[in-house]
Formats: sequence, C-alpha cells, structure tokens
Amino acid sequence: MNKTEFWNHPLVESAGYFSVVVLCLIVSMVLFELVTKYKNWEEIRKGNVAVALATGGKIFGVANIFRYSIEQHNSLPQMIGWGLFGFTLLIFAYLLFEFLTPKFNIDKEIEADNRAVGFISLTISVGLSFVIGASIS
Repeated sequence: MNKTEFWNHPLVESAGYFSVVVLCLIVSMVLFELVTKYKNWEEIRKGNVAVALATGGKIFGVANIFRYSIEQHNSLPQMIGWGLFGFTLLIFAYLLFEFLTPKFNIDKEIEADNRAVGFISLTISVGLSFVIGASIS
C-alpha cells in the first residue's frame, strides 16, 4: 500500500474526520462556556438538569452540523470551514433566543435549573442544527 492509498483508506479517513470533529467539538464547548453566564460543567457536576439539557443540545447540534459537512464536502479544510460556519450560526441562534425572550433571562433560568427552558434550548439547538446542516450541504 502506497502513501496515497493509505491516506484514502476509509478507516484512515474516518479516524481523521472523527479526530477533527472531536477537536472542533471541544473548541465549540469552550466558546459556548464563554457565551453563557454560568459555568456549564460546574452546573452539570452539581446536578443541574437544565444546564445538562442545554449543553447536550449544543453538543448534538454541533455534531449534527459536522455530520452534514462531512457528507457534503470532499476535503478536510472544506469540512472544517463549513462546520465552523454552521457552528457560528448555532451561536447566533442561541443569542437570538436570548434576545427574543425579553420577559426572562435564558441564562439565569437555565442556571436556576428551569428544566422547561433547558429543554427548549436543547430543542432549538437540535432543530436548527438540521436547518443549518441542510443549508451548508
């Protein structure tokens, strides 16, 4: 097996995509940590279900966007670029959700373990990840 065959082998490509997406997922979780007013992992450690729901929705949303990006783009740089663009749209959607609910503060409600708000946050992240994913295809 020569070098080209090795790098184009489906197992090697899968491992490469997996590694890059996990790294992008870690970066996205750090960025979400900066955007929210609470500390995601501290709240989850304390048993805050609303934060777990919202964070789980973000993780699913980012992974789903990268799924579409892997499916539709032929090179690793294209996949990363479109995936990060989709992630940026997901952050924008989160900020828009906060803006469109002026009667209460989303971050404060989630930090206070308001599971209804956590579930809506999860649903928005998951739902919009399908729309974003379809648009970057």
